[in-house]
Amino acid sequence: MTQIDNTHNVSKPGLFGRIRAWFFTGLLVTAPVLLTVYITWAAIELIDSQVSKLLPGFETSILGNVPGIGLVIGAVLITLIGAIAAGFLGRYIIRLGEAILNKMPVVRSIYGAIKQILETVISTQSDAFREVVLVEYPRKKLWVIGFVTGNTKGEVAGRIPSSMVNVFVPTTPNPTSGFLLFCPREDVIFLKMTVEEAVKLVVSGGIVTPPDRSQSATSAPPVAAKNSAAKKSAVKKMDAKKAVSKKIATKKPAAKKTVAKKSAIKTIQARKKS
Repeated sequence: MTQIDNTHNVSKPGLFGRIRAWFFTGLLVTAPVLLTVYITWAAIELIDSQVSKLLPGFETSILGNVPGIGLVIGAVLITLIGAIAAGFLGRYIIRLGEAILNKMPVVRSIYGAIKQILETVISTQSDAFREVVLVEYPRKKLWVIGFVTGNTKGEVAGRIPSSMVNVFVPTTPNPTSGFLLFCPREDVIFLKMTVEEAVKLVVSGGIVTPPDRSQSATSAPPVAAKNSAAKKSAVKKMDAKKAVSKKIATKKPAAKKTVAKKSAIKTIQARKKS
């Protein structure tokens, strides 16, 4: 009988295939670096150009040709403004400026919204954009990534009896745009991935998948259970040793008393015989 050879001959890629593979490998290596450098350089040039417009004669000076000096000057100016605003005079000037802005019909709404958003995001006690969740949207069995921006408050919370959270659902590939959902807390699945990992997942359209931390979380309780069981067994052993030592300690005085009683009885009997 003839045996059929089922092994397939693996064909090696030709010259064109190897060049194509090298090209995509080089693109994968260089593209992130080049894009990072380009975006950083564009941001620095934009800030430098804005600072040069605010400072007269900055472009003609020696520092005007140094890249990134506008970014440093801008950071220093913002820090100085913050230091002045923390004082009495700064607070008075801010209140005066806000009073003037609040009298302008269109400007006051824009200023108020921007100030409230920045105060909420920059505040150290805020929970905005710190938790990543899964929301069933736009119908059942379809899920989207969302960011919890806080608990639902105000009139919306008063109209709804259950506990609600504000969830911002970003769009792909631009996560700055999206829509707001008021979701019941029990219908939201909280994830263990970070906000940065969730943003990468949204921007890449699901190509960049963050590591699964739920497996490590599920494997952690058995270890904790073993540690707690070992601690409990050690405590039980210590309690048993203490109980045994107490019994021995209580038995020793009793034995001494019986020995003393016997010796006293013997001495009395000896005296009676004499």
